[in-house]
Amino acid sequence: MIALSAIAHPAFAQVAQPEAQIEPVSTPPRDTAQLLPATPSDGDKDGSEIVVTGSRIVRDGYSAPTPVSVISTKELRAEVPANISDFVNTLPAVRGSGTSSNSNGSLSNGAAGINSVNLRNLGANRTLVLFDGQRSVASTTTGQVDVNTFPQSLIQRVEVVTGGASSAYGSDAVSGVVNFILNKRFTGLELSAENGITTYGDAPNYKVALTAGHAFLDGKLHVTIAGEYFKQIGVTTIARDWNDSGFFTVNNPTYSAAAGGNCAKPAGYVAGTPIAGCTPEYFVTSGAGTGQFTPGGLVSTGPLKGTYFGAVDPATGKATVNQLTFGQTSGQWMIGGDYNITSANHRSSASLQPSEVRKSSFGRLSYEVTPGIEVYGQFAYNQYRGQSFYQQTPTTGVSISVNNPYLPDSVRAKMVANNLSTIAIGTSNVDLGQQGSDNTRDVYRYVGGVAGAFHVLGSDWKYDAYYQFGMTKTTEKLTNAWNLARLALATDAVAAPAGNALGVAAGTPVCRSSLTAPTNGCVPINRIGTGVASAAAINYVMYGGQQPTRLQRLTEKVAAASIRTNSLFRLPAGPVGFAFGAEYREEAVSGFVDPLFQPVVANGVTSGTWIYGNYLATTGKYTVKEAFAELLVPLIKGADFNGAVRVTDYSTSGTVVTWKAGATYQMIPDIKFRGTVSRDIRAPNLQELFASGTGRTNTVNRPTATGGVATDQFNESTVGNSALKPEIAMTYGAGVVLTPRFLPGFAFSADYYNINLKGAISSLVAQTLVDQCYTAGLQSACSFISTTGGRGVVTPGLAITSIEIKPTNFVSIKTQGIDFEGSYHHELGAGTMSLRALASYAIGLKTNNGVAAITDDAGQNTGGLTKWTYRFTAGYDFRSGFGASLVARGVSPGVYNNNYIVCSTNCPASSSDYHTVNTNRIPGAFYFDLNANYTIKSHGSQFELFVAVKNLLDKDPVLVAIGPTGNNTPAYPQTNRSLYDVLGRVYRVGVRVKL
Repeated sequence: MIALSAIAHPAFAQVAQPEAQIEPVSTPPRDTAQLLPATPSDGDKDGSEIVVTGSRIVRDGYSAPTPVSVISTKELRAEVPANISDFVNTLPAVRGSGTSSNSNGSLSNGAAGINSVNLRNLGANRTLVLFDGQRSVASTTTGQVDVNTFPQSLIQRVEVVTGGASSAYGSDAVSGVVNFILNKRFTGLELSAENGITTYGDAPNYKVALTAGHAFLDGKLHVTIAGEYFKQIGVTTIARDWNDSGFFTVNNPTYSAAAGGNCAKPAGYVAGTPIAGCTPEYFVTSGAGTGQFTPGGLVSTGPLKGTYFGAVDPATGKATVNQLTFGQTSGQWMIGGDYNITSANHRSSASLQPSEVRKSSFGRLSYEVTPGIEVYGQFAYNQYRGQSFYQQTPTTGVSISVNNPYLPDSVRAKMVANNLSTIAIGTSNVDLGQQGSDNTRDVYRYVGGVAGAFHVLGSDWKYDAYYQFGMTKTTEKLTNAWNLARLALATDAVAAPAGNALGVAAGTPVCRSSLTAPTNGCVPINRIGTGVASAAAINYVMYGGQQPTRLQRLTEKVAAASIRTNSLFRLPAGPVGFAFGAEYREEAVSGFVDPLFQPVVANGVTSGTWIYGNYLATTGKYTVKEAFAELLVPLIKGADFNGAVRVTDYSTSGTVVTWKAGATYQMIPDIKFRGTVSRDIRAPNLQELFASGTGRTNTVNRPTATGGVATDQFNESTVGNSALKPEIAMTYGAGVVLTPRFLPGFAFSADYYNINLKGAISSLVAQTLVDQCYTAGLQSACSFISTTGGRGVVTPGLAITSIEIKPTNFVSIKTQGIDFEGSYHHELGAGTMSLRALASYAIGLKTNNGVAAITDDAGQNTGGLTKWTYRFTAGYDFRSGFGASLVARGVSPGVYNNNYIVCSTNCPASSSDYHTVNTNRIPGAFYFDLNANYTIKSHGSQFELFVAVKNLLDKDPVLVAIGPTGNNTPAYPQTNRSLYDVLGRVYRVGVRVKL
């Protein structure tokens, strides 16, 4: 936020750099990997500054009460991630982040391809991402900053504040701050090139970068430029054999909750009591797939049940006719039988890795007008273009008339014999290709400022003021999305009668609608079989290649100023530090969507006209006015108090106050205690406030009157809520830092955190609304549901047609845990040995929405917050220039859901809050990475070769049975790709040359 925000934290002074060269700074050697506190030397107490994120007052020899971790330049260069987010996401405190690989399902909100950072799995929107202490314009209306828009070759280090910091940095810093620090004094010319590929020969990528910096006019003028190009060839399906076992959580076919069924509650039933013969509602199993469709179409009900269509029979020119062997079925699922036939082309149809192209450029110019005044300007531009696939989208209940000319004669004869005018088929629409996104984002950032120092009234002061304008232009475009109305018209094909107005021969397949409207342009499509749809028909239902597209423009304007001193006045224990400042910020979004791609709104219900997309432009803006102050008071020798307050006024929701109170106590040079309490906020983002009603197609499971399960395909509409208020969090932290003098180079810290968030902004997901409406009978949930009978008219016999999702301030979240860090550095033999360990233990992450039962996500390996997450690094650097490191990282075992009840028979009654299931365990995983480099220095130049191998042992991911809802479930990888490696062994090699 403020360019020169910093904190005295000798723990991380190992990688600190001078602050804009305004005054000399005593800094330890660069590029060491130590993250933890080291005992400050007397020479550190000279009043010089070390710039570390977390506070706005800086003094050597004192550590802030809020812990900070640092990723050094050395580590970033050693592990050579293709994207810097790939490295950040391996830190134990960073859990549940969005990546370009796991966001491929984000079609209608335009977030596909975003690389965000999520601390403690509280949500990326509750982690504040800064670039060199300043905010950066978001890449989506949800407020997510794509960290890959930063110039990676100029990132000097990354600092992670694992605690609330809203009083210092404003909104969003609830779970912490991730600050990407810019190397503003880069000098020389550096060229780098690197390549990456998996051990299976796929997902190849390469990156080239040029960085240059030079000082002019006796060092007063400094110019830095950087450019980068990255390209990756995607993997369009889950092309790994571990994904072929059909491992899912499904609705148990032997379960029935109907009166008289095997789980019927007797009179006077007491919750939790076993019921004789009752089997679990959910079943985690392999050998499962869909029971409702096949690639070429399946009749799943009625007299022709099990008839499915294959490739064209050359003898008839029509699809072959086959009979499916059904396994046990319930809802959309089938266990056993011909599940491989039904799942073909749909299972694994999501992208394993997206195709990406990133281009970036950066420039910075600074000029020292006088020793106390420096002016600077920055420009950055980044373009992202990426394509990923969501799934081979299935449809069920497709009506095929007995008069359809594409029907095989044998099937038509059976329909006639059974007096059927139509049959309903389910198909994965293999001829229409996979549905996905092809997004482009252009991000611009301009900064101009002045920084300097002055002396007044016996105190040395520093100031910084800047103005930033950021803009993101997005083109959100879908791939292979069909128009619903056109597909319906094209599917209803008939044989043209003699003398028809279309002028075609009798018997020619035509659209039924064209017989009465010959100029409507409809082209009949054959949906009976595989490889049967004509190119003309596909072009028609895809609207001639026109695909749902939304253009959006996000802007951020920031004007900020801060002033601070380390010596306001002196107390017996030392000088008092003081900082204050103000900021004005404007966030805005506007956009355009062609009416062709917009949904239809009738009687308050939004209905999609396309299978995905159905865009509406989001338009709105809000402004923020802020003032802050911070005080650092030495209480006694070795003990400091740090307090801060910020008053923030939002144009949408009024005024809110945040604050922090913390203390550190260096009891002896070997032991330091620290603690904080803070009040932090997250304000609603543009999407939550102003969303116009974006829609997508999805499925939910609806209970039937007979105790079974029906799967309904519906349109999900997400709308904004301008009445939202900021979320309020109380954060408590306490920790200890050990730096024993008897073991020089060793440091260890343990920090407890407790975050209690009230009024969190959230929405009930569609399946929860259905469960609460149909099972719990809550009318508040039913009011968001529309059926064939209308909005709010819900009975087991009426199919769900649409559900509205609207955010409100109704959720409470409480999370607590402990972070551990340890490091040891020692000169050994011909070089330096470095050891480092990071671990995070999640005690709980409990969510209470006031409707459903309280959930605890800690230890649920279906999400992102495992009980234990750890990362160990052992490295050795030879003085000859060779260096190598081995990284071990992993997560502990966990469960699917902490509210599940495990049983095999005589289960208690299952409910929407406490489902019964046959198993509830997910194994953990441990991975090894190897990095090596060799550096040659000669005549002022440097040549470096490097290699990095991720997942050295090529370990397959742990299988995680996702489900049971969502028609996209079989398309996705059968694991949790936020926790487990899905690519296998990945190699990266490259070279850097610095002149």
